[in-house]
Amino acid sequence: MQHDQFPHLFSPLNVRNLTLKNRIIFTGHETHLNDHGIIGDRMLAYHEARAQGGAGLIMTEVALVHPGAVFVADPIRVDTDDCIPGYMRLADMLHGYDCGLISQLFHPGREIVASEDGTAPVSYSASPTPNERFHVVPRPMPVWLVEEVINYYGNAGRRMKEAGTDGVEIVASHGYLPAQFLNPGVNVRDDQYGGSFENRLRFVRETADNIRRKAGDDFVIGLRLSGNELSPDGLSLDDMLEICTALAGDGALDYLSVVGGSSSTLTGSIHIVPPMSCDTGYTAPFAAAIKARADIPVFVTGRINQPQIAEEILSNGHADACGMTRAMICDPDMAYKAHSGKAEDIRACIGCNQACIGHFHEGYPISCIQNPVSGREVRYGDVSQASTSRNIMVVGGGPGGMKAAVTAAARGHNVTLFEKSGRLGGQTLLAQLLPTRTEFGGIVTNLEREIELTGVSVRKNTSVDEDVIAANNPDVVILATGAEPRWPDFEGREDGQVVDAWQVLRNVVNVGGSVVVADWRADWIGIGIAEKLAEEGCRVRLAINGYMPGQTIQMYVRDAGVGRLHKLGVEMIPYVRLFGADEDSVYLQHTTSGEPVICENVDTLVLCQGHTPVNPLEDFVRALGIECHLAGDCLAPRTAEEAVFEGFKAGLAV
Repeated sequence: MQHDQFPHLFSPLNVRNLTLKNRIIFTGHETHLNDHGIIGDRMLAYHEARAQGGAGLIMTEVALVHPGAVFVADPIRVDTDDCIPGYMRLADMLHGYDCGLISQLFHPGREIVASEDGTAPVSYSASPTPNERFHVVPRPMPVWLVEEVINYYGNAGRRMKEAGTDGVEIVASHGYLPAQFLNPGVNVRDDQYGGSFENRLRFVRETADNIRRKAGDDFVIGLRLSGNELSPDGLSLDDMLEICTALAGDGALDYLSVVGGSSSTLTGSIHIVPPMSCDTGYTAPFAAAIKARADIPVFVTGRINQPQIAEEILSNGHADACGMTRAMICDPDMAYKAHSGKAEDIRACIGCNQACIGHFHEGYPISCIQNPVSGREVRYGDVSQASTSRNIMVVGGGPGGMKAAVTAAARGHNVTLFEKSGRLGGQTLLAQLLPTRTEFGGIVTNLEREIELTGVSVRKNTSVDEDVIAANNPDVVILATGAEPRWPDFEGREDGQVVDAWQVLRNVVNVGGSVVVADWRADWIGIGIAEKLAEEGCRVRLAINGYMPGQTIQMYVRDAGVGRLHKLGVEMIPYVRLFGADEDSVYLQHTTSGEPVICENVDTLVLCQGHTPVNPLEDFVRALGIECHLAGDCLAPRTAEEAVFEGFKAGLAV
């Protein structure tokens, strides 16, 4: 094995009695893969893929330490001994790969998203300080309850010790319960758990001490915290430096794991899973400042999606290990590839948030738009070789066609991919032109490398018609011919200047100084077009056929985008449908009242009205009796996630 390119990343690290083989951490994150509150086969398979792929340490997702800690439906629980067998199975499995295991222990306090039965539960915090994001007013914890919760943390630590895990991590990041005790803006108590700096630290100190007494001296205890909560009501970096200096000096904690952000406000929550609009490795300065004050190992997490970024952070002494979670959701073998000199083969995370945290927020198991096997390892983890090699013709070189081609080729088929243009990538080539979306083009870069590795034959600048299909005599045709912009009928469509988003991105139209963007999909395209034109100096009105811009996309991506639009002065008009246009006005209709909404002094109407399938070949292929599969927008216009997943399934089916 060779790792000369990343000497710091692949050096061992000692954390108390635990020796990590490298500095790559798969940090705790919600998966919705548990089985009714315990660890089962799906979660085991999910984590095994990352351990097998070379991770040095895996942290399981937040587990509730107390009956009052429920914050989502069907969470993992460690408040009874029922949890021990599942964690024991996981620990035994991970240790077989020389991979450490640490369990996150969690109490949300006032940061409650949902409940187990749909009713609004009682939330608890240090004080009855309201939460802005979830509109929760918590019950202040009586001293007896504070002591009970601390005791429950200790009992959970004891259970994790019995299960064979290497340690636990107290989650005090993102404004959760321990951070609520630390924060003088939230904790306004006047007893032993509030008031002075020392009193505000008491909850965390007693929690760590309780775990230590019950789990023993050879057990790792870490603390996850936000180096800066990046929120109006949050702890600043200066606050955290003082807190970390005191806690690290106690001797009870074995490491600090640094992230950014807070759950309590929209602006802070964006940093819980920072989207691609955030710079890679942007939390490293927080970790570096804390590391300079704390004499215990410091981990850092936040948009560290490539080994070279992690290596730079480590070589600069900014941290001792790096959380590379989405990097390994996207490519479980990231660590192995970096270690063995195959870094160029890594499928890099693009920070889209769609199928990882996006799935969690929608209540679905975790996945990845580039790697649909993620979260589905039990079903798709082993891609078998085809019994007979066949000639596969893939029509369309967007993400769906590319994924179908590489999947079929990996199974041993002879695959030819046809693309009518001179570049692979389809709509991704346009998406990456939007502000803050450049990294989205990484899908194409990653799939082009997979095409190279699997030996797919690519024919660009080749339009496929009936004659081309007949000449190639395929055994199977996979159609991934995509879609085109939808132009709905509306009054005055021919009277004013009307263009679509693709024309704007291709820079083939002059939109003038005042535009209305008619956003039917309420996704990132409307936000992106509005942002692009506003940056270019246009007066922009974004008319959304929904109740907010970005209604259909992951909330952190949406909220960051809406913030940028507000700063640029974009007028956002929700609850409207496109009705008509003339030479200088756009006519909208309110979607609930039915009343007209008129935008005057308009130079150009820009349509972001979704897409129409392009599928001219299916009937012909089926009429010839050739096996036919469809993937992506030619089947039904949706997103890159569905295109890649359907391309993958088409490649498996042939």
